[in-house]
Amino acid sequence: MDIASVDELLTTTRSVRKRLDLSRPVGREVILECIRLAMQAPTASNAQDWRWLVITDPDKRAAIGEIYRSIGAQYLASAADTAADPQTRRVYRSALELSDKLAQVPVHVIPCLNRRIDDGNLVVSASAWASIIPAGWSFLLALRSRGLGSVWTTMHLAKEREVSEILGIPPTVTQAALFPVAYTLGTQFRPATRPPVESVTYWDSWGEG
Repeated sequence: MDIASVDELLTTTRSVRKRLDLSRPVGREVILECIRLAMQAPTASNAQDWRWLVITDPDKRAAIGEIYRSIGAQYLASAADTAADPQTRRVYRSALELSDKLAQVPVHVIPCLNRRIDDGNLVVSASAWASIIPAGWSFLLALRSRGLGSVWTTMHLAKEREVSEILGIPPTVTQAALFPVAYTLGTQFRPATRPPVESVTYWDSWGEG
C-alpha cells in the first residue's frame, strides 16, 4: 500500500462547494463505482441496510435546492457575517453560495438507511449511524480519488418529509445526508488548518495529555 498516496487522499478530501464544476456532466458509471467502494464499509450487525438515492433529474434537483435554500439562506448569511473566526466565516460564505446554486450541481446523492432512526436509545442510534456514516465518507473519498468533489450536508433534513415526497422515499427510510456531486475545478487541495493533535487527545483520563 502506498502510504503517501493514502495520506494525501485522507488529508486533502475537502468539503467542496465553490469549486464544483457545474458545466461538466457526471456519468452514471463513476457514481456507481464510488457507491460500490462505499459498500465495503462496515455496517452494524452486518445489516448492510444502506441505500443510495441518486438524483439527476433537473426538476427534482431544483425542488431540493429550493427546500435547502428556504431552510438555510437566512441563517447562513447571518453566520457568515457574525462568525468570529475568519476560517469559519469563509465556510459559511461558501455554504451560502452552495445554497444558491445547489440545483445546478449535476448530481445529488442521498445516502439512506432502510429503517427509521427515531429511537432515543443512545446505543441504538449510535449503531444505526455507524452503519451509514463510514459508507458515506468512503463515498466522498472515492469521489476525491476520481477528480470529483462534494460536501457532507444535512440542512435539508429539517424538511426530510418534504424531500421524501419529492423523491418517493417511503416513511420507513431515514435520510442521512445530501451530497452534491460534481467534478472539481482543479484537483489540487491542501490539508486544512487544524489544532495540534496533542491538544485534542487525552490518555487514560479526560483532560490528561
